[in-house]
Amino acid sequence: MSKFKFILTALLIMFAANLSANAATIGYADFQKVIDEYSFARNAYKDIDNKLTELQQYVIDKEKQFKAIESPIQKKTFEEQIQKEFKTKEERIYNLKTQKEKTIRDNVLAASKAVAAAKKLDVVLDYGVVYAGGVDVTNDIIQYLNTPKK
Repeated sequence: MSKFKFILTALLIMFAANLSANAATIGYADFQKVIDEYSFARNAYKDIDNKLTELQQYVIDKEKQFKAIESPIQKKTFEEQIQKEFKTKEERIYNLKTQKEKTIRDNVLAASKAVAAAKKLDVVLDYGVVYAGGVDVTNDIIQYLNTPKK
């Protein structure tokens, strides 16, 4: 019986050693912090905010013009024209935002892959799903993104 326990213990030790040898190396990052500290993302969001402010100012200016019109027919025509212009401007801003966010996402993904390869990590997860262990690569990703590429 003790020979059986010895063999079982030896097999368990070999199994555990094999598991630890094949264990994935996990990295994690605070991707919200990455985006907050990524200079391209900051500039992109600032640009989008400026466009939204311009749109708000456009609406304010057009409201003043609308109030100055006395004829109901001219008011209706003016209102229809402004609605079309507003919709066009709004769509441009939405498309700009979509394009910039895609670029940011693609760049963060590429940076995450590059940092993972450099640090020999099998996977990089969002920090919110890692409760213990792993390697924090948040600052490495930020540094990679903010370093000018040749």
